[in-house]
Amino acid sequence: MMIGVLVYSPCILCCGRYNAQSRPGSHTLFIRLIKVFAAVPLPLVRGLGWLIGGLLCWLPSKERHIARVNLRLAFPDMAAAERKRLLRKVLRENTRTLMEMPAAWSRPARYWMRHIEIADGGALMREKLALGKGVLVAAPHQGNWEVGVHALASLAPATILYRPPRQAGLEALIVTGRSRQGATLVPIGASAIRAMYGALKKGEMVTILPDQQPKLGKGAGVFASFFGQPAWTMTLFSRLARRSGAPVLFTWAERLPGGRYRLHFTEADPAVADEDDATAATALNAGVEHVVRTCPAQYLWTYRRFGYQPDGERSPYHADSA
Repeated sequence: MMIGVLVYSPCILCCGRYNAQSRPGSHTLFIRLIKVFAAVPLPLVRGLGWLIGGLLCWLPSKERHIARVNLRLAFPDMAAAERKRLLRKVLRENTRTLMEMPAAWSRPARYWMRHIEIADGGALMREKLALGKGVLVAAPHQGNWEVGVHALASLAPATILYRPPRQAGLEALIVTGRSRQGATLVPIGASAIRAMYGALKKGEMVTILPDQQPKLGKGAGVFASFFGQPAWTMTLFSRLARRSGAPVLFTWAERLPGGRYRLHFTEADPAVADEDDATAATALNAGVEHVVRTCPAQYLWTYRRFGYQPDGERSPYHADSA
């Protein structure tokens, strides 16, 4: 059970998909493991992530299956041997991300600021903030987004949208951890929309993970291309960009050797705020894809990004579809 909890995909933490009810006793064990790993030196955590991720390459698991399907869909022209090597790197990097999270939530923000290099000193972010319209930040699941939160919040007051996990104890850990640098965490819902518009009107920063699948439903999302595949994509981000007029940046925290990270920024295509939801979603996904291609191994390929398919088509993650 311990290995199973250790290697369970990082999306259980950021997307609220961990279900303790279906794994009796695992919730308590999971919380205990989080507290244990929070105290482990970062180089050791990364080393363990590398070893356990390597083990996942050989053991049948849902995470390995999902990542393999995603890589096949995203890189159809890649040679099989090269894609297998990338899969191995992905499982190691995703496991490292998971195992770094307890420390990201528990250690003081000043600790992380000693380990994060902000590319160009955050000049692009400061330039956009100076416009007085706030900044809408798209932070895909690339590198370690939990560490990146601390660096982002050091640049300006930040409001961060999140999806609550199913366990209250885990939610308290996440909210406390992400707000250590002063960020304001708001759960998905009507009040969150008001909070985000309010923050932008005050010239502050709003951060959203743009590559989470919204729930199926009219107005919640549209299908748009992502790595050449139809992906159910949120409309919330683009509508917020359109109505607020705030400049949009993409950001990600790249994992570097030696226990360090680098926070990157890049400007979004203005089409992310297009009046047409499909056009805007396509531009949003293109921005995420650009970020992922900078370091494909550090993207969360263990997430079922293509789980919903248009016209009721079978999910590619079904065993007989892979």
